[in-house]
Amino acid sequence: MSELDGINQHLEELRKRLVRIVIVIGGISAILLMFHAEPFQINEFTLYYPTIEPTHNMAAQITNHMRINLVPENVDLIQTAPGQAFFAQMYVAALVGVVLGMPVIIKELVGFIKPALKENEIHVSRSISLPALGLFVAGCVFSYNFVIPYMLDFLYRYGEGAGLITFLNVMEFVTFVLQFLLAFGFSFQLPLVMYAVSASGIVDADFWRKNIRYAIVIIVIFGAVITPDGTGVTMMFVAGPMIGLYAAGMIIIERRARKKSNT
Repeated sequence: MSELDGINQHLEELRKRLVRIVIVIGGISAILLMFHAEPFQINEFTLYYPTIEPTHNMAAQITNHMRINLVPENVDLIQTAPGQAFFAQMYVAALVGVVLGMPVIIKELVGFIKPALKENEIHVSRSISLPALGLFVAGCVFSYNFVIPYMLDFLYRYGEGAGLITFLNVMEFVTFVLQFLLAFGFSFQLPLVMYAVSASGIVDADFWRKNIRYAIVIIVIFGAVITPDGTGVTMMFVAGPMIGLYAAGMIIIERRARKKSNT
């Protein structure tokens, strides 16, 4: 087999795996855009069953939940052009599709790079799949409950102090929220990335402690880039957890190295 044939074969495999990922995310997104979650009670528990209702779909319900829990008081969420609410719901549906489809995404990506991995690297990639999903969800939950509400309230308090009536465009709101959900979901993967790099033998356990100062600088710059205001308060809401995650990853790796050296 020629080198060109090998490249074409890898590209074809990549295409097939990407198509599977797109189908899964698209299928979940389509369900969220077509069906409404209707609540019903069983004893004291609230459960839901789907009904076909595209204009009052699950993505719209999630968007409304975000409006209730995240939009500050005295701020009205509006759409200023036809279709903005629809596109906002598409963004929300796509994000939920990515989160719920994460096991498939990880499986396909690991399957694609598996031929290029050594035996110990294959073991590492398999062992971190489930924790990767858990950390992604944890990052989204942390951002949704602790970071985004504070940041929106902090930023819009300036308008209240100036006696302004504040309107928030639904597209800008959804884009802002999804930006931080994704940023925290992926940034919470930091300990796993560190663990995978060390377990694969690319760097030793001491590497992370030796370079902690550079890591903190990079994390702070990242926090400054993705936060929309010029204050250090919102920046630290991003950088603080990432520094803590870096420290946690460093400690876990060092303990693993000590345990391995003692056996």
